[in-house]
Amino acid sequence: MTRASVVAAGLVLSSALLQQPAADTDIYVAGYVGTDRLNVAPLVNVSRNDGYDNQPSFLPDGTALLFSSMRDGTQRDIYRYDFATGQVTQVTSTSESEYSPLVTPDGRSFSVIRVEADNTQRLWRFDLEGTRPRLVLENVKPVGYHACIEATHLALFVLGANGQPNTLQIADTRTGTTEVVDSRIGRSLHVRPGAGTVSYISKPQGAHWLVKEFDPKTRETRTLTETPDSNQTEDAAWLPNGMLVMSSGSKLMVWVPGQNGWRVAADLSASVGRVTRLAIGPSGPALPGAMPRIAVVAEPRAR
Repeated sequence: MTRASVVAAGLVLSSALLQQPAADTDIYVAGYVGTDRLNVAPLVNVSRNDGYDNQPSFLPDGTALLFSSMRDGTQRDIYRYDFATGQVTQVTSTSESEYSPLVTPDGRSFSVIRVEADNTQRLWRFDLEGTRPRLVLENVKPVGYHACIEATHLALFVLGANGQPNTLQIADTRTGTTEVVDSRIGRSLHVRPGAGTVSYISKPQGAHWLVKEFDPKTRETRTLTETPDSNQTEDAAWLPNGMLVMSSGSKLMVWVPGQNGWRVAADLSASVGRVTRLAIGPSGPALPGAMPRIAVVAEPRAR
């Protein structure tokens, strides 16, 4: 990848910077119980790699985790960690780099952000085995992050060009068209459990960052709350019970809908440094009798 950058709002933005963490990170997974105060089991390093490991995403049945990793020193591929065996296996093996895997609503494939040979950054799809790569949105680029709203609609973080801010766009895969619904957004896009709305981080100039949500049905946008630590945190995930978790350093903060402010849900500082990504695994019928899991991307305390 090149580091061709655009200057926007005083920040240098590039595809490389948006997809890669600022420091060496690993992927850790733990079971958890509780709601507003999470009792997190000991963290397990599932990536076990000195290179790039990022963007974990659980399979819908909770049996495995997909993530992006660099293990040959040249480009990033998608890997899979299986909880039953503890094994890491390579899923894609291409000459391009793939990031941010998400299993599609049909459960038969996963989508990725792919950095192509000419550094074009677009949304692609693979079968679960890492086969049959195909382009999802031909004319939408450069895409940085995405979330699946339902079978034919996606939420996209699209990088701004020529000094313009990054935008939140809703894409229709049947027509290949998109609609811009907000700008100056962060990388964390999620579909809110039980609501079908898209949550994201809004970064207004000169003001506190906000957690917002867009309703694809009503086309309305509303503010949910401010982020917990004044323009430092943009990594979020929803718990199955509807509470929002965000990282703040090595702490996990939780926000309860309808309440003001954030509270510390868990302190991981004894095990890891700064947490830079979050993913929440399924619960309920998908994992009968099992503890739900959380995955964090974090700076290791020591190698």
